[in-house]
Amino acid sequence: MPESFFHLNVKEQEEALQVAASASGRPPHLLEKDIWVVWALSVLFESPLGSHLAFKGGTALSKAYRVIRRFSEDVDLTYDIRALAPQLVGNLPAGLDVIPPSRSQEKKWSDAIRKELLPAWIRDQAYPLIQSSLEELETATCRLTNECIFIDYKPVAAASSYALPRVMLEFGARSTGEPANVQEVRCDIEEHISDVLFPVARPRVMELPRIFWEKATAIHVYCAQGGAGLHGRFSRHLHDLMRLEEAGFIDQAIQARRIAEAVALHKGSFFVEKDLNGNRIDYLAAVNGGLRLVPEAQAKEALRTDYQRMVDDGLLMEDAEPFDHLIEACRNIQTKANNVCVPNGIQIHP
Repeated sequence: MPESFFHLNVKEQEEALQVAASASGRPPHLLEKDIWVVWALSVLFESPLGSHLAFKGGTALSKAYRVIRRFSEDVDLTYDIRALAPQLVGNLPAGLDVIPPSRSQEKKWSDAIRKELLPAWIRDQAYPLIQSSLEELETATCRLTNECIFIDYKPVAAASSYALPRVMLEFGARSTGEPANVQEVRCDIEEHISDVLFPVARPRVMELPRIFWEKATAIHVYCAQGGAGLHGRFSRHLHDLMRLEEAGFIDQAIQARRIAEAVALHKGSFFVEKDLNGNRIDYLAAVNGGLRLVPEAQAKEALRTDYQRMVDDGLLMEDAEPFDHLIEACRNIQTKANNVCVPNGIQIHP
């Protein structure tokens, strides 16, 4: 019977990574990190916690749906707000999400989740699960912050300054994570090494239209704020939208009006942001004809630099398009999204 990758000695692990790197053209340190990403997903979703978790973001697009060919190193997860905070949600009706009934309740819910409920859940349930599972491997440790668990592993392959030998599990708990479906996730190295067992995960994965609108509205905020106060690793979001367009999923996502407005209402309640002029960003206006996906001036140049760092570190698993091509692709998606006619109706409460 094949032996688990984690039971091989260091030399055998290194040989497996080098063989797969030669066969795939991918850097060995990214193949190694991918193994830890899948391992973390398998631990979480094989546990009782998995029934209320949803896997989302760029890593879900890459690992579950395989619609982008980019190595996505962090794991974004949502824990169902109804499971975390039933005392807040109560009997409020839920569509795709449960929305606070007033501005004062928005702050109450956000403060309770961010400062108390989510950190306590991570500390008391998710962290002990990861920690006890790592003790069996003896090759990694974990640490936590309020909303993240970091898995720091001992790298077999030399790491880079961009993709560090750690996996960040970032948790949110302000939405239901719906709609979602179960997908199988396997390690990229597996297709090149046949006599070794690698982790396999079966997470609940947020559906593509919602991932699109979450990314699109995040880019909209970046553009509205001129990149101010946001981390520099944002070019990946534009890259992912371009790949969704190439894979033929953008039209489906744009037409998913119920999901678009659910994301807008959710972000308008829990992720209040202001633009460069100090005005509150209107997410409903964004998804109903006012979407911005093309940054300008310094914000654009910051993304150009970040994109080149991704290319240089081998995070793109195929030939990388020029940055300006990525910008034009997002401009086309912006135009397409803003040309969709939507009936008036839902409004964020005053």
